[in-house]
Amino acid sequence: MRLPIENVSTSSLLKGSLAGLSATWPMTATMLGLRDRLPQEWLFALPPRKISMRAAKKAGLLSHLNRKERTRFTWLSHFGFGAGAGILYALLPGGLRRLYPLAGPAYGMTVWAAAYLGLMPALGLYPSALRDRKSRNWLMVASHLVWGLCLGAAYGLLQSAGKKAAAVP
Repeated sequence: MRLPIENVSTSSLLKGSLAGLSATWPMTATMLGLRDRLPQEWLFALPPRKISMRAAKKAGLLSHLNRKERTRFTWLSHFGFGAGAGILYALLPGGLRRLYPLAGPAYGMTVWAAAYLGLMPALGLYPSALRDRKSRNWLMVASHLVWGLCLGAAYGLLQSAGKKAAAVP
């Protein structure tokens, strides 16, 4: 399927990035909140931390980062991934994005599947979701549903605000 990338404006890509970035906040709160409700023996480092640290190690950076810098690197990469995935959302056909109550969460699940069933295992950054704990998978699925819903809503609001601003003489 060929995407009509030439029809996508820089403004639309920026809105996608901002929507993805802003949607990562409630997603992260969901992840942390759900993890903290698990029994003590089930507590674990969340995938964004593990992925970020493995990426830093592969890049030869890990040994140069102290504890505080590792935390910053985790946050930066996690929110950067959310912003980047938001840019890809902006490339979806407009008719799909207008259905954000459904399209956003569906896109969130697509990002989860692409990342945890394909990209992260292929890069050696995280094992396939098929080999991970069910509790962690459910936590990540719920978090990506929240991210997708918030992404779609934020993108829609940014699009509406842009149209209203353009209509003002």
